[in-house]
Amino acid sequence: MMRSKMRFGGGLLACAIVCAFGAVTRASAQDRPLETATVDVLPPGTMRGQLGFDFLQGIEYPLSGLGGDLTSVGDMDLRLGLGGVAEVELTGAVQQFLDVKSQGMSFVPLQLTGPNSTHDTGDYSMIAKFKVFGESGRRPALSVRFGFILPNTNQTRGIGNNATDVFAEFVVGRHFGNWDVFGNLGLEIMTSPNALYSQNDEFLYGLAFSYPLKPRIHLVGEVAGRQDTRRFNAGLLGTESRGEGRLGLQISAGGFRWDVAGIAGVYANDPRTGFTFGVSKDIQLFHPAQTSKP
Repeated sequence: MMRSKMRFGGGLLACAIVCAFGAVTRASAQDRPLETATVDVLPPGTMRGQLGFDFLQGIEYPLSGLGGDLTSVGDMDLRLGLGGVAEVELTGAVQQFLDVKSQGMSFVPLQLTGPNSTHDTGDYSMIAKFKVFGESGRRPALSVRFGFILPNTNQTRGIGNNATDVFAEFVVGRHFGNWDVFGNLGLEIMTSPNALYSQNDEFLYGLAFSYPLKPRIHLVGEVAGRQDTRRFNAGLLGTESRGEGRLGLQISAGGFRWDVAGIAGVYANDPRTGFTFGVSKDIQLFHPAQTSKP
């Protein structure tokens, strides 16, 4: 993550995704409420808009020394299918609110927005995914996914690092009867916000499933996160291991895909419990050009 400042208009992004919900087409590779990416890419010209609300209880931020309950409002994701084998994605949170329950030593100057609370925009990510091949016989499907995380957060608010990450990962998936099982494995390079000219390299992982309980209801679950690969020290604060387990439902109704899931943290600084809910919808932005036969 680099120290340059970049800020998006969160309100414009929220308006764009709400407008995207005005029409619908069907497409595959639904993600919410999971963090683990699926192998499939959206059909050419299809845009998927996803909007959610997260509440995490008991999360800790060692860089700022803050701990408490985090609420993410407007947790959004926009994906666009290109060419049948690729898609691009923009994801991030419009606003995050931390109800501060504890405050220890901070390694960055703090300017909280309230006596016992703080809020800030979330970091936004730009991501590309390419499908290498589909599932065939015993061979699982394979995609590659890479991108970068922008420094939208302000480190003085105590929630984010104000830095830029880059990452790349493999995405694999296979069906076992009605079970759709998929996983991610990759590497993320994170600038250490508490040490000059230093970085932390972390393994990315995710293992998830989807199972149809009824034609319009799917049970979904996962364990996903990042694992620190270095001997941890004060210079690496802000890049510690993070992970979550999620279990929930996807429900198709009224032309939308609704979702809800419970959340449990994996590591010591992760939230003890939490939940998320959201809505998704697809629209056809354009139709691929048809080539005429001679």
